[in-house]
Amino acid sequence: MKKSLTLNQVKKFLLKKGLTTITNNKKNFLNNNFKNFYLTALSSSVLILFFFSLPMIFEFKKNVIDASKETKNTSKSNFEKVLDGEALETSKIDEGLDLRNLYEDVFKFDDLPSDVVRLSASTIEQLFKDTNYTLSDVRDTKLVKPIALSLLPEEMKKIESTKKRKNLFIQIILPLIVEENNKIKLDRRKLFSILNKNKNSDIEKKWLNKKFKQYGVLNKDLSTLKVRMDIVPTSLAIAQAAKETGWGTSRFALEGNALFGQWTWSGEGIKPAGADDDATHKIMKFKILKSSVRAYQRNLNTHSSYKQFRMARAELRDNRNKLDSLLLANYLDKYAETGKVYVKILKQIIKQNSLTDFDDVKLLPSSIQLKSLI
Repeated sequence: MKKSLTLNQVKKFLLKKGLTTITNNKKNFLNNNFKNFYLTALSSSVLILFFFSLPMIFEFKKNVIDASKETKNTSKSNFEKVLDGEALETSKIDEGLDLRNLYEDVFKFDDLPSDVVRLSASTIEQLFKDTNYTLSDVRDTKLVKPIALSLLPEEMKKIESTKKRKNLFIQIILPLIVEENNKIKLDRRKLFSILNKNKNSDIEKKWLNKKFKQYGVLNKDLSTLKVRMDIVPTSLAIAQAAKETGWGTSRFALEGNALFGQWTWSGEGIKPAGADDDATHKIMKFKILKSSVRAYQRNLNTHSSYKQFRMARAELRDNRNKLDSLLLANYLDKYAETGKVYVKILKQIIKQNSLTDFDDVKLLPSSIQLKSLI
């Protein structure tokens, strides 16, 4: 009968032969397999993550390259097509933005028929008389008739009476300024209506995108749009037009309908007579007076030089105060090279001619919508 060996005897026998025990082999086997499994799983995860990320890496690289190309292709060529040469805060210029959007609605006036009639001063005066349009009535009733003239009369220089010349000038441009302010008021009302909704329609979103471009607002910043989309007080606009044109007698006003002396470095314009030979700027030329008024308002509402003007105006709004032209004039020192002297002259013009009487004037309504404008 064979004798059975115990487990310990088997272990000793294997050890004498230089072999490890089954138990030790098992332990080593498990340890080695665990290590191999861990390393395999880790390397597999890395490889899976790498291949999963490849499409995103290529897409990111593509977007970066496309963005760099877009920025490179849209720079000074578009920039110089803006009326004043610099329409956005210089610290926030989006080179991919077509700056022509800022003045697109102004340039559209160029598409109007070219046979614009220039009325004589006597004809205009008779027109105002026939329609009972006087500045004294406007001051009393706070209503102005919607008489929109396209050109100033050539005889402005020949009107010897300063008072008569001033009154005629104000009568001509007042309805134009009030009308443009009305357009901004209506847009502003629509903007706040949209902002008060929880959900906006596609039409409203499209309108917002149009206004973002029109006011040069980057990244669709609604707070910036609210600050920019606002009126210029009528008295301030009249005062600047009076100063820039000599109450409608300047060559720029009569030849180019330029009421506010805006500069341009490209496109049509009138070169100032006293400009240096190496001067490259011109005074922007407009087809009709209305386009000059709109371009002026867009200029104050978008140009980096007038950022403080817009912030002061917004502060008055936040405090529910009336827009004070004498206060806001302080922030237009960059409009002319004379700086503070220019501001002082504007204030004198406003005070001496009681122009603040026109700040709350309404255009006689041609629609129910305009009746409720404040």
